[in-house]
Amino acid sequence: MTKFSELNISESTQRSLARMGFEEATPIQEGTVKFGMEGRDIIGQAQTGTGKTTAFGIPIIEKVNTSNPAVQALIIAPTRELAIQVSEEIYRIGNDKRVRVLAVYGGQEIGRQIRALRNNPQIVVGTPGRILDHIKRKTLKLDGVETLVLDEADEMLNMGFIEDINTIMSSVPDSRQTLLFSATMPGPIRKIAETFMKNPEIVKIKSKAMTVENIDQFFVKAQEREKFDVLSRILNVQQPDQAIVFGRTKRRVDEVSHALSIRGYLAEGIHGDLTQAKRMSVLRQFKEGKIDILVATDVAARGLDISGVTHVYNFDVPQDPESYVHRIGRTGRAGKSGVAVTFVTPREMGYLRIVENTTKKAMTPLVPPSSDEALIGQQRLAVEQLTEIIEKNELNDYTQLASEMLKKFDATDVVAAALRTMTREPNDTPVTISEERPLPSRGGSGGGGRGGYKGNRSGGGRPSAGGRGGRSSERAGSGARRGRESGGSRGASRSRTRTDS
Repeated sequence: MTKFSELNISESTQRSLARMGFEEATPIQEGTVKFGMEGRDIIGQAQTGTGKTTAFGIPIIEKVNTSNPAVQALIIAPTRELAIQVSEEIYRIGNDKRVRVLAVYGGQEIGRQIRALRNNPQIVVGTPGRILDHIKRKTLKLDGVETLVLDEADEMLNMGFIEDINTIMSSVPDSRQTLLFSATMPGPIRKIAETFMKNPEIVKIKSKAMTVENIDQFFVKAQEREKFDVLSRILNVQQPDQAIVFGRTKRRVDEVSHALSIRGYLAEGIHGDLTQAKRMSVLRQFKEGKIDILVATDVAARGLDISGVTHVYNFDVPQDPESYVHRIGRTGRAGKSGVAVTFVTPREMGYLRIVENTTKKAMTPLVPPSSDEALIGQQRLAVEQLTEIIEKNELNDYTQLASEMLKKFDATDVVAAALRTMTREPNDTPVTISEERPLPSRGGSGGGGRGGYKGNRSGGGRPSAGGRGGRSSERAGSGARRGRESGGSRGASRSRTRTDS
């Protein structure tokens, strides 16, 4: 594989990539960065999870002039979740260059977006409907756009956005560079390429099965509000030596790690808001066995080299197969076996099927253990610990006390008392875990329906993932279009998006 240092990228961008844990370019990145930095139009045909965002993000960041306040790059994405995710990654790539990035999407108060646009973002990422709204209001000026990106173009076609795409592309200067990414190339997408692109280079990446050996993969179907109690019971039964729990957002990591601590587990969280010193301290404690459970976002866990992890728990289902493979690859290393358990809400079952199709390995359904089974698991651990202490034969300081106790009490009662002392009985202390909206439906069983539950909003970070229902390829009017983009909720506007995905 080609290293980013070999691709004629600036030192500032290389520093940002290194901080993100990226050293080697994926095939789509290698091809796109090379042609992109030459100013060529590009058609990238690749599946989700192949590193597309970094592929187009690098040439955009390299080209942006930070002393120019105009919008210089416009990225169109089909859903608000993808728009947020893309803006976050672009922001991190341009962090050392201090590039200003803004995400705009339906469901977010437009007044806040208008104010954020006055702060002169140099890169705007948005959904088609909301971008059009800003164009019509003259709050988004595109006459300075040098790069236009269509991300997941076939998804936008499926959702009925093709009209909007044509209108937006007609509003951008003809002199711009255009990058179009699509997993498939149906007729209408080819038509866009023919109409709006100039002799595009085609970078086509064959989809290949991603496999992970030596890992037993399970899934647990559970409602959002049930997940934490189910996780606690599974931990009590499976007794992982060292485990990583993956959460989708920083808020999720903070809440789950705190809740695990309340329940008596040695747990700590890491995410992008922690200082580097704090993250290193937590990782050192985890490697030394002072922490049993590490709770992490995908970005914080990227590149972790930890050899003793026995179990990985996906508290939130990952959004794409590459993230899944990356997560569970933290276990089952050096020929050892590992266990991966993925929690999935009924509406997110489509994501599970996509992962299974990609890895060519079906996950085994896991029936959540009962409280009684969880208690038995803890008791079994206490027996093992007591047996290990006896076998080590390091009891000299305690044999006299034991003899005195056996004169007063029955031997069975004494052993039972010792086991009870060592058993961490299942703890039902109330904990607070904010509900996250499920990911947008991706086909498969359990999808359908609009909106999802109305959980708490994500505190202090990016808006929680939207609850959009099944897609439609028909135009359904602007109201339905905005509903598809927004998931029926409102989020806080941010001119610079900095949270982990």
